[in-house]
Amino acid sequence: MNNQKQQKPTLSGQRFKTRKRDEKERFEPAQFQDCIIQGLSETGTDLEAVAKFLDASGAKLDYRRYAETLFDILVAGGMLAPGGTLADDMMRTDVCVFAAQEDLETMQAFAQVFNKLIRRYKYLEKGFEDEVKKLLLFLKGFSESERNKLAMLTGILLANGTLNASVLNSLYNENLVKEGVSAAFAVKLFKSWINEKDINAVAVSLRKVNMDNRLMELFPANKQSVEHFSKYFTEAGLKELSEYVRNQQSIGARKELQKELQEQMSRGDPFKDIILYVKEEMKKNNISEQTVIAIIWSSVMSTVEWNKKEELVAEQAIKHLKQYSPLLAAFTTQGQSELTLLLKIQEYCYDNIHFMKAFQKIVVLFYKAEVLSEEPILKWYKDAHLAKGKSVFLEQMKKFVEWLKNAEEESESDAEEGD
Repeated sequence: MNNQKQQKPTLSGQRFKTRKRDEKERFEPAQFQDCIIQGLSETGTDLEAVAKFLDASGAKLDYRRYAETLFDILVAGGMLAPGGTLADDMMRTDVCVFAAQEDLETMQAFAQVFNKLIRRYKYLEKGFEDEVKKLLLFLKGFSESERNKLAMLTGILLANGTLNASVLNSLYNENLVKEGVSAAFAVKLFKSWINEKDINAVAVSLRKVNMDNRLMELFPANKQSVEHFSKYFTEAGLKELSEYVRNQQSIGARKELQKELQEQMSRGDPFKDIILYVKEEMKKNNISEQTVIAIIWSSVMSTVEWNKKEELVAEQAIKHLKQYSPLLAAFTTQGQSELTLLLKIQEYCYDNIHFMKAFQKIVVLFYKAEVLSEEPILKWYKDAHLAKGKSVFLEQMKKFVEWLKNAEEESESDAEEGD
């Protein structure tokens, strides 16, 4: 008996499944350009019709392969040669950003065309970002009007999230910076960006790509100062950007001050040297005494490994702070600085539970060491304290405040008798 199964006949050859995207027409860039330009010429200046044409064409034309050509056409009207000039022997179209009116409303309408196209064909996102980076490097090859339109469009696309702020790295190109092209472009760009959102949204986007502290690099090295940046952008109508950069510079200076302070303390540098350094930094970076006393308090409290036992930490704190009282006293020459220090002490004692019972002892120590005086302590007690731990700290301070008031009254009485 034959147990072998009879083989079924098979078809010879192989069968390939053709994916839809493989069925798209393949052209050379010039042929692809001709198809796009011809389609755009049929839409006229109706940007709604342009968006519909681009949406439909993506099903037939290979956008993935010719993304750069597509975006060159939509921005400049044809394929760009290196440097940003249009190739002479190529077809062109006036249905593009560079041939449009130079106003915000028109650029907002063009931004919608790019938004719809990239939402429909997500794979174009990377190609579009690369295109914008390239266009920014080509700025010198464009007319002033073309730059202005590109700046407005880029600002709008940054505001609505179509572009990532990392594209702005191209503006730090040495030649663009040297010739003032980057700064002039940035004015138009930030105006349209802030017009769509606000300075806070702009700040968040810049921070995400570590560009929040690099804006002064839009100017040559010899002009990279807060004063020059502020003057340039304020005169251009961007006061909020100037203030933002000034604030960023101040934050950076404060961080550097705190870092250096902690290093000086850990080395055990003499207080007179530390005080001299801090005062120079205050003057150089326009840092207020209130800001400085908060930094010094934070630095002083971070130099110690605190005892975890509540009954021991107060004694440790008094001993440590007594040592640093001369340093703190040098920067509480104003009532507002004393009040700032009081609030920082309250905040610290509340946030670090082992210090809850140490608050009054610290304040009394600073009073005796002439870091704090009567008036700010009484003001803090009356109405300037924080809500944090309010009832606990006010109760702790009750007897001392009463003593201060009585001492003040006795002093006034003695003064009257002397008269």
